[in-house]
Amino acid sequence: MPYAADPDAAPSPYGPSSGPLAGAVPLGSAEELREILGTPHPIVIDKVHDRLTEDDLDLLARSPFCAVSTSDAAGNCDVTPRGDGPGFTHVLDPGTLALPDRPGNRRADSFHNILSNPHVGLLYLIPGAMDVLRVNGRARILTDAPFFDAMTLKGQRPKLALVVEIDEIFRHCSNALRRSGVWAPETWAGSGDGPAVA
Repeated sequence: MPYAADPDAAPSPYGPSSGPLAGAVPLGSAEELREILGTPHPIVIDKVHDRLTEDDLDLLARSPFCAVSTSDAAGNCDVTPRGDGPGFTHVLDPGTLALPDRPGNRRADSFHNILSNPHVGLLYLIPGAMDVLRVNGRARILTDAPFFDAMTLKGQRPKLALVVEIDEIFRHCSNALRRSGVWAPETWAGSGDGPAVA
């Protein structure tokens, strides 16, 4: 049965006051957000830095997976998974990372976005470990550089690389990994039941 709009309802910032958001109360401001959540502990704020530490380098050396978050000039967002062997992210200097582009589906959503908006977010994970590393920075796409040789895999030199200049980097708490049981096989739903995806 279709939803019927209430003609006396106040306008909703999410659209008509009907459907699953009927009666929803949106957050109004950053001040209201802090009233609800409280303020973060100084340790949480002070852990943010803009240069790679030894701990950061160790995590990057062990991580085979990264999620890359981008948006275009209009604010349309995308998150793309990147993966390779542990340590696939190359450290060019304490403030710069390089990720090789490997053959995929050729959509290149992240690259299209970066061409109009260089701001990116990276999230690194290590299978089985409760470690999360977040990196925010500005990206550029290179078609060649001397360090491409070091990113050659199985005889294939990458045609492109994503280079990120770090604005901020920090460890994120592991609560989401613990609650989700993402590394606990006994909590997993059947992974072989879904359709195959190219």
